[in-house]
Amino acid sequence: MIEAQFLPAAQRAATPWKNGGGSTAEVVAFPPGADFTSFLWRLSIAEVATAGPFSHFAGIDRTLAVISGELALTIDGAAPVTLDARSAPLPFAGEAPVVGTPLGGAVMDLNAMVRRGDYAAEMRGLSGDEMLESAGDTLVVVALGPLTLSHGGETRQLERLDAFACATGAIRIDAPGAARCGLAGRFIRQKEEPGARTSG
Repeated sequence: MIEAQFLPAAQRAATPWKNGGGSTAEVVAFPPGADFTSFLWRLSIAEVATAGPFSHFAGIDRTLAVISGELALTIDGAAPVTLDARSAPLPFAGEAPVVGTPLGGAVMDLNAMVRRGDYAAEMRGLSGDEMLESAGDTLVVVALGPLTLSHGGETRQLERLDAFACATGAIRIDAPGAARCGLAGRFIRQKEEPGARTSG
């Protein structure tokens, strides 16, 4: 379980892809400090500049939502699926062969990854007025524009691509007039975390 934390966009460092086709900046991962071989879940923002294959992640389930631009995804040889900022987040298996093709310019997307069997992920868009309950899961809100977020008796202003994560309590979102003011990821534990104890 993670502590409630504000995750400002200005403090993220983008890492270029090996193929030069884009870059990725981690928003938050669990356990803290985990790398690609040890994370249980991870949320990141990527910029896709050119067409190319996605990395192979065996045993990982992924969910992708486009923040800006338009992206065509070819998954496991099926017909391409075109996503834009209005599209519902798309889940797919990390080991599936995937090719992403930006249409008309670079694309920014939000990418959730979970280790299959340990965690599951849900992602959805947020409108101007929302109340989210953690219910024991970890919630991460990523702002797509200015919004007001309240949690635990404190209120904070988030700007574009700022994020907030918590595993207890409720989050209230207020962004009057915004059709899609943010994206929310929910990370749901499927089995006990290492070191967790049960009573009895």
